[in-house]
Amino acid sequence: MIPMTLQNFMFALIPVSDAVMLVVLDQDSMSAVSLASQVMFVFNMFVYAILSGMNMFAAQYWGSRDKDSMEKVQAYVMNLMIPISFFFFAITFILPEGVMRIFTDEPAIIAYGIGYLRMVSFAYIFDGVAQVFSTMLKNTELVKQSTIIGVGMVFLNIGLNAVFIYGLCGAPAMGANGAALATTVSCLAGCIAAVDVFVFKCPVKMRFSYFASPLKDFRKQFSKYTTPMVTNQLLWGIAFTLTSVIIGHMGRDAVAANAIAAVAKDLVSCFCYALGAGGGIVVGNELGAGNLALAKEYGIKITKLSVVSGLLLGIFLASLTPVIVHFTNLTPTASRYLTGMLLMCSYYIMGRSINSTVIGGIFPAGGDTIFGMICDTVTMWFFILPVASIAAFVLKWPVMVVFFLINLDEMIKLPVVFHHFRKYKWVKNIVS
Repeated sequence: MIPMTLQNFMFALIPVSDAVMLVVLDQDSMSAVSLASQVMFVFNMFVYAILSGMNMFAAQYWGSRDKDSMEKVQAYVMNLMIPISFFFFAITFILPEGVMRIFTDEPAIIAYGIGYLRMVSFAYIFDGVAQVFSTMLKNTELVKQSTIIGVGMVFLNIGLNAVFIYGLCGAPAMGANGAALATTVSCLAGCIAAVDVFVFKCPVKMRFSYFASPLKDFRKQFSKYTTPMVTNQLLWGIAFTLTSVIIGHMGRDAVAANAIAAVAKDLVSCFCYALGAGGGIVVGNELGAGNLALAKEYGIKITKLSVVSGLLLGIFLASLTPVIVHFTNLTPTASRYLTGMLLMCSYYIMGRSINSTVIGGIFPAGGDTIFGMICDTVTMWFFILPVASIAAFVLKWPVMVVFFLINLDEMIKLPVVFHHFRKYKWVKNIVS
């Protein structure tokens, strides 16, 4: 499971590394890229939901060695992914200013964000396709190759970021636009590599007859389990993005501090999502093979691992707070905000680790997807967003109080998540 976790972690690192490498430049460009990356975050919510559905079926089909059904999964998911990728390409390439104005009303930040969004727009196409192929590689025991692709993309992105952002090796210093160019090139390279490994090494093939056909029977089965997941990720992703909108209208210092805190939080959260995805495949394989008792045992062990991981990640982030603040180029007020935000993110990560693993990995492995949709939707839309909005815009409470309220959602969910976990409704074979 460790290689699968690492591979998912590497894919999620790419958009995060852009903002990280802009920290040493100026506050506005870093803030712009962090806010613009929220679009990639929403895109990844769609991708995560669809690929979780793909993992759900592919893992169980692989457990029963049903390659024909896996090829149907591959074709159907690709039919979903391509239009979604082109939609995000279109809105970022055609309407970058409108997108940035959703997040902030600061002209300087908007100007940087427009260039970044337009330059990075092509990455959505490459990234969507690459992740579908990489997901199938993970489900067919080609985790090593998939991990190498993910690691290679990250190192290529970091190297190109250094070249294009700072103007190394004779290249012009492009700042935020350079980060976007680096991301696009690395996603293209990752897409080519994933397709190459899939074509020449994967035992499952892309059947164009399945790709072109409606697959009505499979679509009904797939939709039954994945529609709640897509709905959940969409509603949660929009709500999470709106929390950035709230902070984005509380001044430039708040925007800058939140931008760096979000990068640090996302960087650590990448591991949480990766643990959930890898754990879901492990549990799903055993469920598909009919080993329900073993799948239950694995689910319990992975959940315990998420508790320990969350605690360690929270401590790790808290210990890094002075270092992060020291190496940022912020105003004194923004630096003070950042210190408090990072410490608050430490407890947030503890809850995120558990919920991402259980709701995002273990429950879907056995088709238990409705609970997560209800839990996340109620928490974000009926508590976090209303309370934070009233605190920020009606009561005019301080930035740090609003940020604290925004980051309560993961802890609020924990009691009901553990209660539902112990019902073991997720211990179920859904493909036979």
